Formats: sequence, C-alpha cells, structure tokens
Amino acid sequence: MGIKVSAAGAASEAAAEKLGGLVADRFASRLFAQDATLWGAAAEAESAVRLGWTRAHEVSRELVDGILSLRDEFAAAGVTRFVLCGMGGSSLAPEVITRTAGVELVVLDSTDPAQVRAAVEEGVERTAIVVSSKSGSTVETDSQRRAFVNAFEGAGIDPAGRVVIVTDPGSPMEAASREAGYRVFLADPHVGGRFSALTAFGLVPSGLAGVDIAGLLDDAGVAAAAVALDDESNPALVLGAAIAAKRFLGVVDDGTSIVGFGDWVEQLIAESSGKDDLGILPVVLTPSAPEIDSRPADLQLVRVVADAEASPASGDDIAVSGSLGGQFVLWETAVAVAGAVIGINPYDQPDVESAKVAARGLLEATPEPTPAAFAVDGVEVRGTQAVVEGQSTLSGAIDALVALIPADGYLSVQAYVDRNRFGALESLRDELAKRSGRPVTFGWGPRFLHSTGQFHKGGPKVGAFLQITSAEPNDLEIPERPFTFGTLISAQAAGDASVLESHAQPVLRIELGESGHGLAALLGAISR
Repeated sequence: MGIKVSAAGAASEAAAEKLGGLVADRFASRLFAQDATLWGAAAEAESAVRLGWTRAHEVSRELVDGILSLRDEFAAAGVTRFVLCGMGGSSLAPEVITRTAGVELVVLDSTDPAQVRAAVEEGVERTAIVVSSKSGSTVETDSQRRAFVNAFEGAGIDPAGRVVIVTDPGSPMEAASREAGYRVFLADPHVGGRFSALTAFGLVPSGLAGVDIAGLLDDAGVAAAAVALDDESNPALVLGAAIAAKRFLGVVDDGTSIVGFGDWVEQLIAESSGKDDLGILPVVLTPSAPEIDSRPADLQLVRVVADAEASPASGDDIAVSGSLGGQFVLWETAVAVAGAVIGINPYDQPDVESAKVAARGLLEATPEPTPAAFAVDGVEVRGTQAVVEGQSTLSGAIDALVALIPADGYLSVQAYVDRNRFGALESLRDELAKRSGRPVTFGWGPRFLHSTGQFHKGGPKVGAFLQITSAEPNDLEIPERPFTFGTLISAQAAGDASVLESHAQPVLRIELGESGHGLAALLGAISR
C-alpha cells in the first residue's frame, strides 16, 4: 500500500505556503543524499552523523537472515516468549510493529517494581530477553537485564543462551556482552534512537517475535523512493510543512490497521522538535477525544486512516495512510522537513539528560522524602507552591493546577506506576481535556522521559504537570546495585519534577497509597 497524505483547509494552505521553497531548495533529494547542511550551520555537526535512517531500509537487509536464524534456534529450544528491555525509540517501534502484526512481544519499559517482577517471573523457562540500548549505559535496561539474569540463574538456565543485546558499535554494553557470551546485534551508529525503527533496534525484537521484517523493509523502500522526490506532491513535504504550522498535533487512529501508531509518532516528533523554546507536541487521541469537538485553534488534527484517497481530509484536518514500514519513512521525513521550517535541529535532544542527572543525584544522595503538603483520601499530595498552597482536598489541588495552564498551554499527566494494574488512569486524559479545554497528554513513567520529556524541558514553557506515583509494598532488588527498582522509579519521578519546577512550571504530585489505595478518590476528584 502506497503512502498517501491529504490536507484540507488551513492545513493545506500552510503546506502550500512552504512547498514551493522546499522544492526549489531540493530539500527531499538533498535529505536522501544525506546533506547535513539542511538545518543550518549550528546543526551541521550533529546532522552529519544522524542521517543513516534515510538508507536503513537498505542497510538493514543484512540483519534479516541472522535474526530469522536465531528465531529458529530459539524455537527449537522451546523458547517462545520474548521480552524487550528498552526505552524510548528502542521500545516504541517494536511495540507498534508487533501489535500491528498480531504477535506477542512483552515490552518492559518501566522501572516499577511490580511491573518488572511480573515480567521477570512469568514463564522464565521459555523466555529470552532482548536488551536494547544505543548508548549501552541506559540505567533502566541495565537494571532490567540484571533482574532477568538473576532469574535465569535461579532457574538453572545459562543467561548466555537467553540474552540478546542490541547496541551501537563500541558502546560499553558491546564489550561486556561479548565477554558474557550474549548474542550481540550491532545497530547503525549513524541513526538516532527515535529514528531507529528500521534498524536492529526495531527489527531484532520484532523478528524474533515472529514479524515479517523483510516485508516491513520492502514497504519502507517503496515509501523512501516516493518521499525523496523534489515535487510539491511529495507526501512527506506536504505533511512536514503542514504540521509545522501549529504547536500541538492531535494524532488519531481512525480506521487504520496499524495499532498504537500515535505513541511512536509522539516520541519521534516531541523529542525531535521540542527545543529552543520551540516545537510540536503530539497529543495521542481517540476518535471520541474532547479536543476533536473543542478543536483548540493551535491544534492540528491528523487522522491515520485506512486509505487517505478514499477518505480524504476535510475541514482543516490532515489524513494519512499507508503500510507501517511506509509510515515510518513518511513521518521520519516529515519531521526533518518540519525541523527546517521551524528552525530547529531535529537530531539532538539537549534537555533529555537533565532529568537523568537529577535522578542520579537523588540515588546517590538518598535524601529524606519531601514532606507532603497534605494527605487526604489515602493519598499524599505535593507540588509547587502555587498549586498546593492553601489546598486541603484533591479536587481543590487539581482545580488549582488546571487554572495554571496557560491559555496557549497544555497539561501533561505522568503516571509512574504499574500500567498493568493502573490502566484506569488513562481515562484521566479525556476528563482533564474536557475540564481544561486545552490539549492533554498522558504518559507512563519513566517511559515518557525518553519521549515527550525533551519537549517538557526544551519546548515552550507553557505546560502544567500532574505526576502520579504509588507506594509499592513489595520492592524488588537490582542485583549488584546499591538501589532497588522502587528507589529508582521514585528518584526518576522526583528528579523530573525538580527539573520541571526549576523551569518555573507548575507541578502537582499525587502519591497513591499501598495497593493503589486512593485511586478511586483520585478518579472521582477529576471526573466530578
């Protein structure tokens, strides 16, 4: 299925305003020739080592046979369950690939002790893990690997036969993994994590789980030929120019067979564009989301449909369609276009590290927890002074936070909890969107730190933040580490909150009691 983009009304006008210049500059052909000068002199050094994604559909062919051979080897050994330990682009692309294909892949992108324990303890005798880290030093994936190795050894299984590593050449993880006897797949070091869907990071876990990865690359190749053309009908030029016109991008799965595509788009665009107080913040919506009716003036709606030619865009919307492999290439190209239009470097992420540094500081210093501003209905409430001062009820604190959302701003809901147990929290997104009349995002922590976290700190400072944590009664040790999963996720949440507060952004922190005590009160306070 070829990729198609249809833009209507204001979206079409925004695209038309930029298309002539993009074609005259030969933007598309220069991009696929890996011209690093397209985003200005300041971005040239970083861009020069990040454009490998334009050829990933070709370069990654050499990986396919090795992945399929290992899949057969695992099947012969009775290994039928695969767990991916990865964060950000390392987990989001394989998640959408396997969900769309209808094959099982357990994606572990959390440090919540209950969620990690559930993944580690289930079916260890038939489990293999894929540990994905571009840098080779990601604390979440290293901690998860340690937990699984401990479980394998406890079950009398040699971890060397059950651990698969995906990393960049020369990373700290490569040498240590080879020494440990793990299977190692090396990714293209000239592709950034959020652009890595068609590299080893996307293909290894997806292929082991049973996806037709050769077909995925075939579809991507067809799309790459279409989006490399210097023509005003180029769908990536149209899409990139159109989405660059507004701050918020509502992404709606509306009849497509692709499952969960919005989550992948969210991290690609937010992390690529949210910097220098500029950027585009994607908002993952359902077809019944409040924003679709309220339609804030600064929100551009994109519907991912089955066929954008048969169901073209109407009003001021955009409609896109195509195979999953094709959509990966379409959106990666569109982000490159949007970056040039906005005037930012889409290949760096200067503010991601700030939350990591804050979390490491808390792990090393182990300070006493910040006293709660108040406790009520089974929860403890903390936050910036403007949010919690004078408050004594959940509903009052939530009202105060909503009132602090700027007229041109957004609300971010961040849930540092076990998403298998607390899935009901996702319903808060629609309720808060109705109440505030502004775009609302929802992210599971710490996963979103590798996604929208860059926009929160580097993009326009117009956010308000609702952070939800839980007191877990049963912590989980991390072998050979001085901290536990419980202390790690707590430090990640507190560290991110401190960085947001340092940017003078309002934060409300709600800690649920043990066993989720207080969840009903929180849901009730927001939906009242």
